[in-house]
Amino acid sequence: MAETTTAAAIGHDWWTMLTDQAFLANPYPQLRRLQKQGPIHLDTRSGIYFILGHEAFQRVVKAPEIGRDTRPWKTGWYNEEYRRHDPVGYRLFDDFQHQMINRDGADHKRMRTMWQSSFSAPAMNALAPMIQAEADRLLGQLPDEGDIDIIDEFAGPMPLRVLCNLFNLPAALDDDIRRWSASLIRVGDIMMTPEQKQEALDALNAFKDFLRATLAERRSKPDDSLLGVVIRAQDDGRLNEEETLVNMVSMLVAGHETTVTLIGNGLLLLLRNPAQMARLRADRSLVRSAVEEFLRVEPGGNMVLRVAREDVDICGTLVPAGSPIIGMIGAINRDPARFERPDDVDVGRAGNAHFTFGGGPHFCLGAPLARLEGQIAFDSLLDRWPSIALAGQPEWRLDRLNARGLRTLPVKVGRA
Repeated sequence: MAETTTAAAIGHDWWTMLTDQAFLANPYPQLRRLQKQGPIHLDTRSGIYFILGHEAFQRVVKAPEIGRDTRPWKTGWYNEEYRRHDPVGYRLFDDFQHQMINRDGADHKRMRTMWQSSFSAPAMNALAPMIQAEADRLLGQLPDEGDIDIIDEFAGPMPLRVLCNLFNLPAALDDDIRRWSASLIRVGDIMMTPEQKQEALDALNAFKDFLRATLAERRSKPDDSLLGVVIRAQDDGRLNEEETLVNMVSMLVAGHETTVTLIGNGLLLLLRNPAQMARLRADRSLVRSAVEEFLRVEPGGNMVLRVAREDVDICGTLVPAGSPIIGMIGAINRDPARFERPDDVDVGRAGNAHFTFGGGPHFCLGAPLARLEGQIAFDSLLDRWPSIALAGQPEWRLDRLNARGLRTLPVKVGRA
């Protein structure tokens, strides 16, 4: 506990750091400085334990005493005082409790099992041609030579269209879903302004209204899409209506954003490491390990939240029941105690035990889909253009504290 207490005593202001634009643009130098002081830090003002070490976070995600349900958080949102003080925030967080990621134990297992087969290896193999077709369609619309923004033209639209295909939703809805997602992704920020909470709640209600109407319309003509899977699960009593709607919202929001950041962040790493770009072009068998390295070095999220349900020992630090625990993924994935040359990009890195998709029972259900999309996207980009170079300064999204991705990625492409 000594290192943690010392770190708190020097007066580090976590919340100023987490909202600082310079930190959001490049969090790694400050995270490394804090990591050198110890793998676990207690913020005495909030009672939050910040985890910066790989070994410590591995213990967090595997510990049965720790879960993802935020209701046991002693000073969190789940109490009458919070409800009176912030009714909009309370309703927003309470609605999201119907999401499987926010449940532990039997409820989590029941909901996750319903989706599991749709993200199995055979299911992913069956999806590969559709994903490749979407990548080819988007890239085929772009010029052979010239300047383009990869985020707007490829990384953004491709994963959204793939997800909508999985749910058999028309392309005409892409703009609405993208707008709702932009508001809802901030729910993962831990800190939200009153305006952001209201915007997110409005987006959630609009999204649920759309999905409720769509489910009613499709119930008479179910298909083999994920929408059909959901309808059957609800009709069989495995999901109630709120669980059905909120889990679909979560799938469409998180599933979209995860792959946008993987493609954008990963391509930026290649553009800034031309030797690794050339290596990957020359040996496409490395695309799988390259995707894992992109996920490790530039993860699409800054934080992973857990809550201690009971007193628990984390590598010698006693974390009391009811305490929130935040894994700082940018530090964990670059922990020198676990990775050689942790800040270097190595597209052939083996044994890449990153935590970008979390771990334990709440390991990201959609990870196989994100990985497959990433592999197809990078293969397709390298096939499409023999030359890809930065054409300006990329811009990070600085309006989100957790989701880490690029707003723009300007590149110059060419055939030679």
